[in-house]
Amino acid sequence: MRFSVVAFLTVLFVLFLQFEKIELLESFAQRFNDINFQLTQKKINPDVVVVAIDEKSVNHFGRWPWDRAVLAEGIVKLQDADVLALDMVFSEPTPSDEKFSEVLGSLDNSICGFFLRTNATQELGEAQLDILQNSSLDLLQTKMKEGNKFLKADYAELNVEPILDSCTLQGAFSTLSSSDKLYRFYPTAFYLHNSLYPSLGLQSLRLKFNRDVDRKNANTLLLNQLSIPINEHGFTRLNFYKKNEYKTISFLDLYNGDVKSSELKEKIVLFGVTEMGIGDVVPTPIGNLYGVYIHYTFLSNFLNNELIFEAQWLNLVFTATIMLLVLLYILYMKKVFSRVVAYVLSYAVLFITAKALFINYSIYIDTFYPLLALILSAFIQEFILFYIHEKDARFIKKAFSSYLSRELLNKLANSEKSLELGGEKKELSILFSDIRNFTTISEEMNDPQKLIHLLNRYFTPMTQAVMDNKGMLDKYIGDAVMAFFNAPVDVENHAEAACRCALDMREKLARLNEELEGDGIAPIHIGVGINTGEAVVGNMGATKRFNYTIIGDSVNLASRLESKTKEFGVDIIISSYTYEFVKDLFICKDLGYTAIKGKKDEVKIYQLVSDKNDIITAKVE
Repeated sequence: MRFSVVAFLTVLFVLFLQFEKIELLESFAQRFNDINFQLTQKKINPDVVVVAIDEKSVNHFGRWPWDRAVLAEGIVKLQDADVLALDMVFSEPTPSDEKFSEVLGSLDNSICGFFLRTNATQELGEAQLDILQNSSLDLLQTKMKEGNKFLKADYAELNVEPILDSCTLQGAFSTLSSSDKLYRFYPTAFYLHNSLYPSLGLQSLRLKFNRDVDRKNANTLLLNQLSIPINEHGFTRLNFYKKNEYKTISFLDLYNGDVKSSELKEKIVLFGVTEMGIGDVVPTPIGNLYGVYIHYTFLSNFLNNELIFEAQWLNLVFTATIMLLVLLYILYMKKVFSRVVAYVLSYAVLFITAKALFINYSIYIDTFYPLLALILSAFIQEFILFYIHEKDARFIKKAFSSYLSRELLNKLANSEKSLELGGEKKELSILFSDIRNFTTISEEMNDPQKLIHLLNRYFTPMTQAVMDNKGMLDKYIGDAVMAFFNAPVDVENHAEAACRCALDMREKLARLNEELEGDGIAPIHIGVGINTGEAVVGNMGATKRFNYTIIGDSVNLASRLESKTKEFGVDIIISSYTYEFVKDLFICKDLGYTAIKGKKDEVKIYQLVSDKNDIITAKVE
């Protein structure tokens, strides 16, 4: 439950960040997703070309600005183009304006650019506004009373009136950068003096197709039955090309006739400046570009049907999905390494899916916020899981510290085993040991404190033998010791471990008896019974208090074998089930079959004598 609550709160938090577009995060997200343009192999539309005032032209005609008569002589050769869009403004009068205006007036395909300002020292004249009004988006404006909020400008820098009047239409060439100062979006229109005017690119498309711009919905414009996705401010996201895709014709080549007018027939010609120092350079996700290429990109995107559609709902779905996956991995995957691999693979699938949608369908899906969601969600929930695990580990260590070796204790604490009520069937090796004639010893000692002290001296090495051989000390039953091997953690070759534990008990008891003899205490003799078989192991008891123990017929048999050591006069007896596991490792004496209380059939038993690797073996009598 706690993970579900944390996951839900984290989802809300990340979705809030994604929806609110906090500037620092949004800038980073934009940069993170700029890899999109490195993955595509799009070709720029051949029906858009740039005629540029470039270095070659400046070297020939001299420093910019030139006499407008020179421009007129070049521009007159563009009469066969569908559209001539001037990405420049002629705001100061010159003696050549009349000739330049005549050339523009002779064309029916010209769009003059104007520059929007937030402040200016000179108001627009009524005559200028009247001319400009002919280029407004009246149809669209009537349908945009609600929804999008196009940006507004109070002032504009227009062409001088003769040139303004000679152009077929007008279009704004102002653009705005994102919060990180990179140009990623293209404006479709702006408000100026309460009228809606198109950008240079949108006006070019209106003129080319002789169609007006309509509104499909609050986030989409329509032109020539093609959609233009826009955000709340009327900007559309640009789908940039590789730099080498942008083609430029030198104005000098056009002027000299090296470029035939037929080569520009039915094309949109953008007329701009690309010479260093005089052309406007803007930073973009693919590097610095001249401003005219921003219009170029938009026009090519539209004609190629490559404008980017931002699927906001998919962005949110991807973010929520990655966080849901983290929750599922936390709940159902036990190993940290497996979860980390799952995190990486899940994000990789999401990332590849998003990029495939962009490359093939121009659908923009943000991959930064899902990554942020993954990192935050995984970190928080892994931290909680670590805290719970550490808490459980401390509990396990406290609960088992007296019964397991440090090695097994650490292994158990780092496992996913639970200390809740319940058990499982598992193959175990069970060991019972008991002191011979303990009743006589206790009666002869006649001092409870000395008796307890003796038992403590005895239990200490016996317990150590169990732990040294990776056993679990189940309990002390009076003077008896009960232990088992292969639970709560797996012990490889558990039958061998139980036998070695018994031999270790024998050795430790011999050393203890030497100490007791020095203290004037009679030696202790024990019997050990070992059986291997299936038993139920787990936490048994009440919900408030329980004990980790084992039950089953194999447990009873081990206890009965310990009792049989008296009857056969040996110190260690193992069952035939244990013998089959260890017969190649230890010297064992066949004791034949014996009846066991509670069993119909007799059981074959063996005396465990010694390890076969011992140089000196015990004498078999």
